[in-house]
Amino acid sequence: MNTSEFLTLSSSIVPERTAMIFEGKRISYSQLQERVNRLADALAKLGVGAGDRVAAIQVNCNEHIEAYFAAAKLDAIYVPMNFRVKSDELAFMLKDSEPKALLSGLRYCDLVESAVGGIPSLRALVSLDGPKGNWRPYEDLLASGANEDRFPQGDDEDTTIIMFTAGTTGTPKGVMLTYNSFSSYILSNISPADPEVEERNILTVPLHHIAGMQAALSAIYGGRTLIIQRQFQVVEWMKLVQDEKANRAMMVPTMLKQLMDHPGFHQHDLSSLEVITYGAAPMPLSVIKQAIQEFPGVRFINAFGQTETASTITMLPPEDHVLEGTPAEVEKKLKRLSSIGKPLPDVEVRIVDEDSKDVPLGHVGEIVARGERLMKGYWGMEEATRATIRGGWLYTGDLGYFDEDGYIFLAGRAKDFIKRGGEMVSPEEVEQVLLSHPQVEDAAIIGVPDDYWGERVRAVVVPKKGQRPKEQEIIEYCRQRLASFKKPESVVFVEELPRNPMGKMLKRVLREQFNQPIKA
Repeated sequence: MNTSEFLTLSSSIVPERTAMIFEGKRISYSQLQERVNRLADALAKLGVGAGDRVAAIQVNCNEHIEAYFAAAKLDAIYVPMNFRVKSDELAFMLKDSEPKALLSGLRYCDLVESAVGGIPSLRALVSLDGPKGNWRPYEDLLASGANEDRFPQGDDEDTTIIMFTAGTTGTPKGVMLTYNSFSSYILSNISPADPEVEERNILTVPLHHIAGMQAALSAIYGGRTLIIQRQFQVVEWMKLVQDEKANRAMMVPTMLKQLMDHPGFHQHDLSSLEVITYGAAPMPLSVIKQAIQEFPGVRFINAFGQTETASTITMLPPEDHVLEGTPAEVEKKLKRLSSIGKPLPDVEVRIVDEDSKDVPLGHVGEIVARGERLMKGYWGMEEATRATIRGGWLYTGDLGYFDEDGYIFLAGRAKDFIKRGGEMVSPEEVEQVLLSHPQVEDAAIIGVPDDYWGERVRAVVVPKKGQRPKEQEIIEYCRQRLASFKKPESVVFVEELPRNPMGKMLKRVLREQFNQPIKA
């Protein structure tokens, strides 16, 4: 199903319902449909057609969503770009994707101008929020288009988005996601627009990230009202939820922790919230336990996936977050809170060894997935595509294991796993222990080279405010709770850990900073 039909259906079923709320603007579904039609026509007049790319760099805004649907109506490909990129990174992505039109927020126009040289495909530079030199203002472009419906001709397997991801390892790769990448999940998991059912979804995660785009398209198909926040700000988020009576939220663990740690947390009425979905980075057990207490009655969902899987492939459902029952049942549920749940019905998931053979129950291996929603491949990178998609299975690079009940527990990234004297050390396991220390705010585990052991375990720790834990105290705390070879052999204390916008740890950066061998 072409995703442009999501908007067509909702604008027919609930035309007067507010589709988007953004900084004082309220746009109904019928108005959104008209704006998308006009933008599609204006882009077509600029020469944008099937297969052409339309790029955008901006924080969250209604124009992002309008531009996506306009591109879909033209069978074009939308390319949302991370607004935190540097000039060289942006230049690489633009030269790689060769867009015909580029939409930018004013604050990023200078960055774009420094990066667009040598891109002959580019026909138009569009400023999203005000005039800028020879840039064409977005609203002027919109006004030049006709409000005429367009009916795309592409099929389900055509690419609708190229989403660049550097993951945590380096060079950006353009992940090609098809119409089916989104529609297969949404049609299976989201109820369509209903005049009798009204939901409000606060959108905070960035739209250049798969979680943000999946949330936006799900909301449009479901006829929900999207409450858009430019970037996550704790007080503004609480005020938006309170004032707009948001029912649903998607959050990453760092957002949820910042929210609950804020001194004004209990001064806002967040009782309208019914569902909080979290993911994109591992959730510390202490944080989700606190959230369950702080948000009584809220249904929590842990959604696990990555850009290459078009978001969610496994889920820990609300019932597994209800910590009730016998002591044994509660203990089992507490353990499951550290898992990513079970595979969704339309996705096959296996855990395999280096020879692509299934590992025994409870043993760590690489998580591989198969299903119609997975990426088509990496844009212009056939070798990287072949390395990731093998025999119809997508190799995620995430390590994990199945328990006896079919729940999957993460063990880290394949490239992050530490091999110490022939023993394998899961960073995730050690990090969870570190995060349970009363003086530790945040922590990461990396391997550092060693001539004798191959690698040794180093902890990078952020102490809680006002605390000054000692290195040997941290090491001893872990030694008492882990096999001896897993404990950190050195500890580095820092003020904060490097993370990407979705809260995922940048282990590559930590290894570059703290890769010095441990002294004997």
